[in-house]
Amino acid sequence: MNVQGTLELWWTVPAGTALVGYACSLARLTRPQRAVWVTARVVEVHRPAHGDSKRPGIPVTVAFQDPFTGREFRLRHTGRNGHVVAAAWVGQEFPVRYPRRRPERFHLMLDKAGEERGLGGPHCMLLLLFVGLVVQAFVVRGWPDGLICLGGLLLVVGALSRDRQHARARAALLDGAVAVPGRVVAVTKDVHTDGEGDEIVNHAPVVAFTTREGVHVTALCREGIARPALSLDRDLTIHYAPGDPAVFTPDLDHDRRERAAAVRFVMCLLLAGIAAIALGAAFLNGLLPVT
Repeated sequence: MNVQGTLELWWTVPAGTALVGYACSLARLTRPQRAVWVTARVVEVHRPAHGDSKRPGIPVTVAFQDPFTGREFRLRHTGRNGHVVAAAWVGQEFPVRYPRRRPERFHLMLDKAGEERGLGGPHCMLLLLFVGLVVQAFVVRGWPDGLICLGGLLLVVGALSRDRQHARARAALLDGAVAVPGRVVAVTKDVHTDGEGDEIVNHAPVVAFTTREGVHVTALCREGIARPALSLDRDLTIHYAPGDPAVFTPDLDHDRRERAAAVRFVMCLLLAGIAAIALGAAFLNGLLPVT
């Protein structure tokens, strides 16, 4: 098989997988669509131990009622079933899905948006399809067409990115932030190995604070704390959104810089897409020599 045939096969597989996924979603046959969806309430928050990994997030025990049997279940979530809980308090509510008659196999979801139809997999396959088409354009049709296709892909990714919306929403929530005292109660530790075999140690503090309404919050704080490895038992000032204590920061200026960086990244994607299309068009029109 030649290079062109291999590329066609490579992007045909994601295309077929995406079509099957979208068809299953339309027929309501995906796993999330066949699952039972209920609202779970946090009844207990478990503090991560000092030195544990941050990957499981904040372990919580949730309670929910099976609508078919009326039985209430109290099950522990440790980050393995569904999304990771980064901030938790007693009384917090989350969507939960599980197979019929199997509530012990529940998945805790941070948000229902985009989850109920089971389109995550097909969307990923569609993105792989576009990447395959861009690679094929470079190999088969040459640099001008490849650049135009690459620019189009960058524009689509930048336009569909929700980073700008998230940054604006977070800014609006923290605009009237309330400051309360907090404390680092544990520091998580994760060790990674880079390509050269060197160990990279990552620390993330676990902070505890109480809102003015008396809600006790335990949360992972991945950003905004200087020298996190040495922050155990450090007293902090936590700024949280009155409407959602899960939106908080120990450093408002650092949070602003992070939001601005996210917006700049999206803008760079859009500008790079426009530049790639313009460069490809210049090559096609003979304005630049193709080497």
